[in-house]
Amino acid sequence: MGTDGYLSLRVLFIVPYPLGIAPSQRFRFEQYFAELDKRGIHYTVRPFLDTEAMGILYKSGNLGLKVWKVLRGFALRLTDLFRVNAHDVVFIHREAVPIGPPVLEWIICKLYRKCVVFDFDDAIWLRNTSEGNPIISYLKRYRNADDLCRWATVVSCGNRYLCDHARLFNANVVLNPTTIDTIGHHNRVRHFPDSIDKVVIGWTGTHSTIRYLTQLMPVLQRLRTRFDFELLVIADRPPEFAMDGLRFVPWCKDTEIDDLLMMHVGMMPLEDDAWSRGKCGFKALQYMALGIPAIVSPVGVNSNIVQHGANGYICADDAAWEQTLTEILSRPQQLSTLSQAARQTIEARYSVVANTDNFLGLMGI
Repeated sequence: MGTDGYLSLRVLFIVPYPLGIAPSQRFRFEQYFAELDKRGIHYTVRPFLDTEAMGILYKSGNLGLKVWKVLRGFALRLTDLFRVNAHDVVFIHREAVPIGPPVLEWIICKLYRKCVVFDFDDAIWLRNTSEGNPIISYLKRYRNADDLCRWATVVSCGNRYLCDHARLFNANVVLNPTTIDTIGHHNRVRHFPDSIDKVVIGWTGTHSTIRYLTQLMPVLQRLRTRFDFELLVIADRPPEFAMDGLRFVPWCKDTEIDDLLMMHVGMMPLEDDAWSRGKCGFKALQYMALGIPAIVSPVGVNSNIVQHGANGYICADDAAWEQTLTEILSRPQQLSTLSQAARQTIEARYSVVANTDNFLGLMGI
């Protein structure tokens, strides 16, 4: 940092994905770029994958093109080493490269001796790979995350469970929750009329998490025999299950808010396992930021975000899910009383505005 203060600060973001696509990037650091711009802080973003690679990576087939895209990513990463010295802070989100040992990270931390922020929002030290890329499970070195926790200047984690793991290797760990831009993006609130003709129960996610919704289908099927409601699924590909009243909407960044606002209540079912405990409640945060009460499983950070009956609902098993949804479908007007509380929770604790100082503090700003 020069004599002119933060105006001379330069940050290099080393990230897996191209900008504007991956939720982990959009809602953990990309939405703070406007604040960096406002403060005159210079930054460079270097993704490993390009947009074309993102379109094929999580689908079966195209092995040759996938290999080419990964090799291209490695080549770009090697050129990134020549950029490191021109920056004061290196912000590494999840990993520098998706497979193999953390050689580049070691060079940046140990040889260049840069201030390194290591940021992650999943239990990435656990084995968890896409069904479309089973070979990755053999090439990926899962303890890379532990090594980088040990080498980094500061570790940024999305919830307390992740923080506890990171502190096994580094004392300088910061709880940096996934946050929502309540001013520029999630800046509208769901209107609840006095009478709701048909309740829309919603879920949003990706092909990798839709299995949690699938497990809830017997409950939803039973409810369909008693109530006329719509099940809205917003995802990157259609669900494999079928149900009367099911409506699928392909996820699109440009229509994301309008699509979510069709819901009256949003679901986030999870299994209680080590991987799910590392999740940062993103679905619930999105719903609640728009004034849509969330129904969540009491796994990981969900129980910190949602207070049952105050700003949403917590359901520990199928019986609780069925009882809660029955109450909602019988008396949907109760949702309006939770809407404002849900929005206020996000504004106070999980918004960009509330977390800006915490985020900038990761880089000593």
